[in-house]
Amino acid sequence: MIENSKKIAVVILNWNGKNWLQKFLPDVIRFSEEAEIYVIDNHSTDDSVDFLKQNFPTVKIVINDKNYGFAGGYNEGLKKINAEYYCLLNSDVEVTENWIKPVLNLFEKDRSIAAIQPKILSFNNKNYFEFAGAAGGLIDNLGYPYCRGRVFDDLEKDHEQYNDETEIFWASGCCFFIRSKDFREQNGFDERFFAHQEEIDLCWRLINSGKKIFYTGKSEVYHVGGGTLNKQSAQKTYLNIRNNLSMMLKNLPFPKLIWLIFFRLCLDGIASFYFAYKNGFSHLWAVARGHFGFYAQLPGTIKRRQKHQKTKYYQTKWLIFKHFLGGKKYI
Repeated sequence: MIENSKKIAVVILNWNGKNWLQKFLPDVIRFSEEAEIYVIDNHSTDDSVDFLKQNFPTVKIVINDKNYGFAGGYNEGLKKINAEYYCLLNSDVEVTENWIKPVLNLFEKDRSIAAIQPKILSFNNKNYFEFAGAAGGLIDNLGYPYCRGRVFDDLEKDHEQYNDETEIFWASGCCFFIRSKDFREQNGFDERFFAHQEEIDLCWRLINSGKKIFYTGKSEVYHVGGGTLNKQSAQKTYLNIRNNLSMMLKNLPFPKLIWLIFFRLCLDGIASFYFAYKNGFSHLWAVARGHFGFYAQLPGTIKRRQKHQKTKYYQTKWLIFKHFLGGKKYI
């Protein structure tokens, strides 16, 4: 394990991301005096590692022996990094001055806070929130994730309306601060997810164990988005469908779980035709694959069910109907 001389380790998972590292890593180093900087290389086939060694000698490198995906890649790499706090940072994120200090202040103010995310704005349109996290993640009573500042595909303009510090349901994986102790106690991310919604599942488990998830608008970052998997990718649709169903089965209380899973399977079937119309037939097939993938994981998912679940887990009821039928764009 690599010893860390500072409280926090900023850890970037890289897979063939030399161009992102070249673009964004200088500012990460410049504005992260409180942290040690690490790159976990997820078995890249480009020259990322040589590029890091030649151009960023202060950055510590952990090399995975294969591509474990987002979830497994972090789980494997973080075994070798010793720090009180981790910041799991996407390689396509631009950080800003003083982005770490407000997060550390929150952690030290309340020991029950396990994970925190900053305000996440769009790198390509800096006046608007970014899809992956925006101003803090929430979930509705049907298990659909959404954010303050982003409901499904509708993004809000930033008028500083979310410059607060508040409890949320999930923190975005694109800039995810977490106590290392809590990460390890939960056995990290569910590696079966590979990518997408693994951070929501982890936050849900943390909440079920009595911990809090927080957002701070005093810290800002800018996310390109789609740097590793395009938002319109059929593979992303497949992973989101499969992982969302598995996440609900793991974390929801009985008896709500039974009718909700069945209802969601029906809604997914209807949604598949919308996806096919909007993004192509491959997305309809991706929904079906997501369901088959969920069934294939059932035994392992049931084994991973937590002993205790919160009976109240959602912030909004029937968001999908309010959004698509009632025109509700923002929370």
